[in-house]
Amino acid sequence: MLVLLPPSETKRSGGREVGGLDLAALGYPGLAGQRSVALAATAALALDPEAMRVALGLSVKQLFEVERNAAIARSPVMAALDRYTGVLYDALDAVSLSPDARVLAAGTVVIHSALFGLLRADDPIPAYRMSHDSRLPGLRLKAHWSDAVASQLADHPGLILDLRSEAYVALGPVPAAAYFLRVVSPGPDGVKRALNHFNKKGKGIFVRTLLEAGIEHPDVESLLAWAESAGVRLAPGAEGELELTVDPIVAAKA
Repeated sequence: MLVLLPPSETKRSGGREVGGLDLAALGYPGLAGQRSVALAATAALALDPEAMRVALGLSVKQLFEVERNAAIARSPVMAALDRYTGVLYDALDAVSLSPDARVLAAGTVVIHSALFGLLRADDPIPAYRMSHDSRLPGLRLKAHWSDAVASQLADHPGLILDLRSEAYVALGPVPAAAYFLRVVSPGPDGVKRALNHFNKKGKGIFVRTLLEAGIEHPDVESLLAWAESAGVRLAPGAEGELELTVDPIVAAKA
């Protein structure tokens, strides 16, 4: 089972001070070349803070993100699942996962970063700022990552559950046998509609529930059977999709 998550633009500060970024310590070593190129382009852009601010679409109040990028190679590192913050990751609340759930996360959860490509949950990374639409000198992120990431995902033999946004799907398509998770909520008329911003909280809660259950599902049938027994409203949707239904009140409070 592979649970594929989007990254978050916001990151937690701090981490392990000794050692810094070590590309050899990251999962998916087949992406090492792409990582080195992306990091080199980021370092080159960091020589011009104003150009980097514009390239990343940052406000003047977000200049600390430019400083983060300039210091990537020497910054403290922490596990990717702990590094990311935001609605999805706050709902997942990785730091409070049980030890067994954390072990399962290490083997099944993968985060798709615009800077590093695919990251295992426990891969040690620094704080940085890079989005799917960031503009690096001489580097188009979609062209840079798409084939390489898709190739890595194609080698995964089991169930792939894709929780990424469509923008990150474009940076690395999944195999045809994978399933895209769509979060929906019934409206006043009873019709289920896909959520936008609020879908992130639903995804975070779902992943936490999945990990705490401690089951590595070999196929979608196993996943759906577990969901039914656990009271998780997960069902087949359109072809290649699963629908996770959340209550309107959950969405409203997200």
